[in-house]
Parts: sequence; C-alpha cells; structure tokens
Amino acid sequence: MGFIERFMDRQRRMLALQFNELPLPGGEIVFLGDSITESGRWHEWFPDLPVVNRGIAGDTTDGVLRRIDSAIKAPAKVFLLIGTNDISFRRPRDLVRANQRTIIEQIRATAPHADLYVQSVMPRTRRYRQRIDELNSHYRELAAEFGGSYLDLWPALCDAKGELNGDFTLDQLHLNGAGYRAWTGVLRPLVSSTSSAHREA
Repeated sequence: MGFIERFMDRQRRMLALQFNELPLPGGEIVFLGDSITESGRWHEWFPDLPVVNRGIAGDTTDGVLRRIDSAIKAPAKVFLLIGTNDISFRRPRDLVRANQRTIIEQIRATAPHADLYVQSVMPRTRRYRQRIDELNSHYRELAAEFGGSYLDLWPALCDAKGELNGDFTLDQLHLNGAGYRAWTGVLRPLVSSTSSAHREA
C-alpha cells in the first residue's frame, strides 16, 4: 500500500471513529455512501430538514458494512449510494452484490419503518458502463425485494452518449456544483416528503 492509499485509509478510519462518537437521536434523513455523498453540503441543500451526512471518501460496500451500526439508528429516511469504488477496485461482482444485500438487510433490521432509497451508481465514462448497468440492475431488484425505492439517477446526470454529463464533473466521477444541483433536484421531493414512519405514527 502506497502513501496515498495509507493516507486515505487513515482518513476513512478517523471519520468512521468520529461517527461512533456522534449519537443519532432518531428521525434523521441519512445520506450514506462514499466521497460523492461526503462532498454533498446536505445541510445547505436542505437547510430546514434534519439531514445527516454519513459519506466517507473512498468507501466501498465493505466499508459501509463495517460502519453501518454508527450510521443507522432510527432514521426517518436513508439514501444509500455505494458501489462505484467497488467497480474501480475491480471487486468481485458477487461480493459486491452480497455486501449490498447485507447492508440493506441490516438497515431494514435496525430501522424497519424508515423510507429506504437505493440510489443507482452514477454514470461515469463508457468503459464502466456495462459493470455499472449490471450492478444497478441488481440494486433495483434488491430495493423491490426489501420494500425500498430504487432511485435511477441516470436521466438527470448522463449525456447523450450515456456518460456522466461533462457539465456536471471535472473528472468523470465526482460531481461539481452543477452536478449536485441536478442530483438534489431529483432528491428534493423525496427528502422533503413526510416519511412513512411519520405517516404510520
């Protein structure tokens, strides 16, 4: 492991340990994922709502699985976005699928009445298209199986070639300000709506 990898691993562990010390009283809207989630200024995009950022740069499905207990307590909603780093690191697809299933199972076990949104892995360059499509197809099936909602982000973020819109990124992976505006435009009605847990109360 080189210097950059060791530094990133240290940063991930430090942030995960910080999350352990930040109790969640319940009723939050949790954004859970990797750097794309971590970089979102959720409190500013949704200033009047109890949003919580549980994204960690460089995270994979393994990482989310290890820290799920500190990310999920009794949320009103969970917006899960994970998997693009698994694809970058060429993780075995069966492992990634199994991890995502276990993540969703644990969310459901811990917060059975929370609204769960399984977000599609976002578009990247053409070379990643097939693996992303395969993973998103599996995510759609998992969302349906566990009573969640699959949120397809591609119509809002991809260009005519099926790649991440160049106006929304500087590196064909992470979003710039315009990209976050496009993404939050999709999220806003879902984030702002009354949760099913609240409706049942």
